[in-house]
Amino acid sequence: MLKDFYKYQAQTSPYPLGMEVSHAKGSYIYDTKGKAYLDFVAGVSACTLGHQHPRVREAIVNQLDKYAHVMVYGEYAQDPAVELCKLLAENTPDPLDKVYLVNSGTEATEGALKLARRVTGRSQLISCYNAYHGNTMGSMSVMGFEERKQIFRPLIPDVDFITFNNEEDLLKITEKTAGIIMETIQGGAGFIQPHNDFLKKVRQRCDEVGALLILDEIQPGFGRTGKLFGFQNYDIIPDVVVMGKGMGGGMPVGAFMAKTEYMDLLSHDPKLGHITTFGGHPVIAAACLATLKELLETDLMPQTLEKEQLIRKLLVHPLIKEVRGEGLMLAAMTESPEITNKVIFKCQDKGLILFWLLFEGCAIRITPPLTLTNEEIEEGCGIILEAMNEVMEELMSEE
Repeated sequence: MLKDFYKYQAQTSPYPLGMEVSHAKGSYIYDTKGKAYLDFVAGVSACTLGHQHPRVREAIVNQLDKYAHVMVYGEYAQDPAVELCKLLAENTPDPLDKVYLVNSGTEATEGALKLARRVTGRSQLISCYNAYHGNTMGSMSVMGFEERKQIFRPLIPDVDFITFNNEEDLLKITEKTAGIIMETIQGGAGFIQPHNDFLKKVRQRCDEVGALLILDEIQPGFGRTGKLFGFQNYDIIPDVVVMGKGMGGGMPVGAFMAKTEYMDLLSHDPKLGHITTFGGHPVIAAACLATLKELLETDLMPQTLEKEQLIRKLLVHPLIKEVRGEGLMLAAMTESPEITNKVIFKCQDKGLILFWLLFEGCAIRITPPLTLTNEEIEEGCGIILEAMNEVMEELMSEE
């Protein structure tokens, strides 16, 4: 399988991890040789309830028994999608009350950017340096990392950038700005949280000039920071919320959400202002609905903060400079990308899955399923410390 993987399937990097997957259940992924790997990544924050969660699996099977795709998005009323949008609206602060379901986070970003221009009649978009909002042409245009996008230029024009947590840069948001898109917590940059009421100050500046505030909740959303959405930790309400990843319990999905007055603009002048064939797919929507209900009806979301404290308590080591992030969106920072690489590879050999962040080479991603148990946290952190001890011995022997 690995040989065919390299031969027939397009790759995203020269050196993929190459695990040959047999099956997955709970917090573990199993390779074709029967080895179990404790999953501290959750499909890059996507498998909110772990693997093969009974409630999600049952919802998928039940929906498949009824119908799968029947019509392009927005034409037929289909129960899983309708109920999902209603439950989201009921659990999100006013005036956010209407949802557009799509297929991925980057597609949701595209829709949100179009909405900002449609609402305001302006063209300028503002993002943050080291931001990541997806990899299609529009999303890439608001990616704040030139090295990854230079070769694909020209991209969307009239895009400017500010530095996350830099209040002086907010003056770049003017009456020419359609919208500013920001991650509530910067992901690829190293799980950077907003400080000194930065998001409130962005909200205030947008109100002053009539620009829309778009918050990207693709990683922080769906319970990972202890709340349904990360912005709920900062006492603000955006104009548009972009979501994806953990929303689907491991299934491919995205959505953007705003008030009805804004969202209805996509239906006329021109009609079909945003359209997708498979957005709101009933099987995917059923998985999303099951995931959302499980989060709302259990104590999994507040538990993330308790599990965060256990991880912080256990992950104390000379090679760890700090642990960034909130809830189960954490990054253990080492002194160099070389150390980070060695630790990640050693942990995989020992049966623990860790991963990298896009732009911050010193970060070790720790984004496990929210269903991870305390015993599994202790097991995984023990493997990390064991790997770090080995790396430290190697570094000392090289001196």
